[in-house]
Amino acid sequence: MTMQETSSPVIRVNIHINGAVQGVGFRPFIYRLAQSLKLNGWVINSSQGVVIEAEGAPEAVNEFIIRIEPEKPPHARIYSFEHRFLDPVHYSVFSIRESDEEGAKTVMVLPDIATCPDCLSEIFDSGNRRYLYPFTNCTNCGPRFTIIEKLPYDRKYTSMKHFTMCPDCRQEYDNPLNRRFHAQPNACPVCGPHLELWDNHGTVIRLKHDALMETVALIKAGKTVAVKGIGGFHLMVNALDDNAVKRLRQMKRREEKPFALMYPNLATVQNDCVISTQEQRLLLSAESPIVILEKKKPPMQPLSEAVAPDNPYLGVMLPYSPLHHLLMRALNIPVVATSGNRTDEPICTDEREALKRLEGIADFFLVHNRPIVRHADDSIGRIMAGREMVIRRARGYAPLPVLLSAGHNAAVPGIIGVGAHLKNTVALNRGRSVFISQHIGDLESIEALDAFHRVLEDFKTIYGLQTDAVACDLHPDYASSKYAGTSGAPVVSIQHHFAHIVSCMTENEISGPVLGVAWDGTGFGTDHTVWGGEFLLVEKGTFERFAHLRPFMLPGGDMAVKEPRRSALGVLYEIFKEEIFRFPDLKLLENFRDGELQLIQSMMHQKMNCPVTTSAGRLFDAVAALAGLKPIARHEGQAAMALEFAAGKKITEPSYPFHIHDNLKTARFTVDWEPMIRSILEDIRNELSAEIISMRFHRALAEIIIQMARRSGLEKIALSGGCFQNKLLLEYTVELLKANRFKPYWHQRVPPNDGGISLGQVAAALQR
Repeated sequence: MTMQETSSPVIRVNIHINGAVQGVGFRPFIYRLAQSLKLNGWVINSSQGVVIEAEGAPEAVNEFIIRIEPEKPPHARIYSFEHRFLDPVHYSVFSIRESDEEGAKTVMVLPDIATCPDCLSEIFDSGNRRYLYPFTNCTNCGPRFTIIEKLPYDRKYTSMKHFTMCPDCRQEYDNPLNRRFHAQPNACPVCGPHLELWDNHGTVIRLKHDALMETVALIKAGKTVAVKGIGGFHLMVNALDDNAVKRLRQMKRREEKPFALMYPNLATVQNDCVISTQEQRLLLSAESPIVILEKKKPPMQPLSEAVAPDNPYLGVMLPYSPLHHLLMRALNIPVVATSGNRTDEPICTDEREALKRLEGIADFFLVHNRPIVRHADDSIGRIMAGREMVIRRARGYAPLPVLLSAGHNAAVPGIIGVGAHLKNTVALNRGRSVFISQHIGDLESIEALDAFHRVLEDFKTIYGLQTDAVACDLHPDYASSKYAGTSGAPVVSIQHHFAHIVSCMTENEISGPVLGVAWDGTGFGTDHTVWGGEFLLVEKGTFERFAHLRPFMLPGGDMAVKEPRRSALGVLYEIFKEEIFRFPDLKLLENFRDGELQLIQSMMHQKMNCPVTTSAGRLFDAVAALAGLKPIARHEGQAAMALEFAAGKKITEPSYPFHIHDNLKTARFTVDWEPMIRSILEDIRNELSAEIISMRFHRALAEIIIQMARRSGLEKIALSGGCFQNKLLLEYTVELLKANRFKPYWHQRVPPNDGGISLGQVAAALQR
C-alpha cells in the first residue's frame, strides 16, 4: 500500500510484521523509534509476529514506516510487512502491551544466539553484578529455541518460568530503554540458575563458580567431564592429552570419526589452523557453528592425533555461551567438545538421564538447573565455492524457516515432511514458510526414534499444526516412512533424489526446468532399485529420470557401506564377471580371506543379497578401495573423504575416460564408468599414486556433469546429495559449469545431505 496523503494533523497506521521478531529486542526498538518521532500507540507480540499501531503527524508516521526495516535489531528478520491507514483514535502515550496468544501460530521461533560483546564484557568485569555469571544474556543473545515451551515467546512459556526475577533483574526486564527489556532468560547470580559439579553417581561435589574451576582442574588432569550447555551435553577432554582422547574414543565406541574441538579464542585457533576471512566470519558469527578448517603443518600445539585421525582438517568452534567462555578462558587450551551421547543416540539434555546414558564414559558432570526443553546439537559449516555451506543444521540455525517462492501453493496448510532415515530432520509449513527442525540423526536406535517422535510432536505443539498430509520418503522400510503410514493423515511419498533437488531449488528460490544432479549413497528408486547417481529433469512438481550412472551390485547390501572393498568387487564384477577372482595382481583381493572371497563370489554369481545400485557414493568407495586407501570404513563417508584428501586442493591431472550411452529402459542416458575403472586399474599396475588417481577421478566426475548438462539443453543445474559435501568435487564442478555458461546452484543454509530431505518433501508435496 502506498503511504496515505492527508491533510489531517494526525494519522494512524496499523502494521503487521511476520518473521523472526520475538526475542530479539524488536518491541523496545519500536518503542524507542516511536518515542523519537513523538508517536503514540502500542506494540504487541502475537502468535503471528508483531503488531503495531502508531499515530501522529503524517510525516512522522511515514518516516516511522520507512525506518523499521533498515534500523531493525541485528538478529531480527522480517518476512512480511503489511500496513494500512486508519482513522485516528488519539492515543495519549506509546506503550508495550502484553502478548496476544490468539490466532494461528506463524511467528518464527529464534535459534539460540551466541553471547554478544556487551554480555561478554559484563561477565569479565569484576565490578559488574554479573561478574563470572555463566547464565548472562540479553535481548541480543542467549538461549531461545531450547527454552521455549510454546508461543508467544514470553517468560511464562519458557523453562525460565522456574526462576523468579530479583528486583534488579525485574527493573531491567520492565524498562523499554534497557537492553534486557523482555529478555526472557534474564537472570543474575541472585535469582537465576546455578552450576553444580557431580561425580558419576550424582553426588554434588562443588557449587557455582567453585564447580566451574574444579571442572577446569579435572579436564587438565585428563578426566572426561560431561558439561550441560544450551542444547545438551558436551563430553569434554583435554585435546592435548593423547591418552584422554583415546580413552574417550574407546568408551564412546567411536573408532576414527573426527572429534569437534572448542578453542579459547580466535588467536589460539590461528595457531593450529589456516583461516580465511570467510571462515573467520563464520567462526565469530551469532550462529557459532563448528567450522571445518585446514590444519597447519605442523600445528603450534601438540594436538592428539586421535582427535582427527588421517584427516587434514579439524572441526573447530569457539565458545558461544557464557559458561563456555568462562571454562575456555580458565582452561586456555583446546578441548574435545563432542556431543554428549553414545554413538547413534541423540544428545543428552537432562542431567539425570545423562548419569545413566553416559555411565562409563564421563567421570564427572558439570550441570545446571535450567531445564533444556529440546535438544540442539552444534551445527557444522564449511566454506565451499566461496560460500558458507551448513552440513549439519541445528543450534544457531534451527528452526528458522525457508521461504517458499510465490509459485508454491500457500493456501495448503499443515504439510509435515518426516525426512529420511539417516541425518533425519523434520519440516512443516505454515503458508509459504517451511520450518526445519534441528538435526535429529540416524533413526537406528530406540533413543533416536523417541527423539524423532518428540520433535514431531514438539513442532506440532509450537505451531498449533493440524496435519493435512504427511510427506515421506518412497522407501517403505524407513522408520520415518512407517510413521507416515500410521499417522492417520494422507501420505504423499516423494522419491529421495527428487526431494534432494527440490530442496536445493527451494533454498535457492529457483523454478524449473532444472537439471538436478543428485549424487549420494542410497535412495530408493521408482523402479525399486537403489539409486544414487542421478540426473533428473525437474519442473512443476514432477521429475523425469534423465540419466544415471551405470548400475553395479553391492555384495552383502548394507555391509558394502561399511566395507568399500565390497563396492570395489561389485564394480569389477560388473565389468569382468567371475574373472576378477582370478586376477593375479589385483591388490584389492589381498584385503579378503579366502573364505570371504568364496562366499562373495557365490553371492554375486547367484545374485543373492546383492542389490543393484547406481550410487555415486558407492562408486567413490570403490575407487578409494582400489587405490588402497580405505578397504574398511570406520565411519560413514570415510573412504570418500580419504579419496578427496588424497587429491589435495586442486586438480591438475586430465580426466579419466567415460562413455555416455543411450538408454531405452530406465532413462534417456547411462553414464558408463567402465573406461574409467579400466584406466584406474592400469594406473595401479603402473604404481601411480593415489593423489593422481584421485585427481583424475574427481575431474572425470565433473566432466560427466558438464556432458549431461549439455545434453539436457538447460541452463540451470542444481547440485544436491551427500557427495556434494566433497569440497574438491563441488568447487571444480561449479567452476566448470560457470566456464561453460551454465548457472550452477548448490546448498548454503540447508544441508546437501539427507538433513535437507524434509524441506524437499514439503516443497514437493505442496507443488503437487
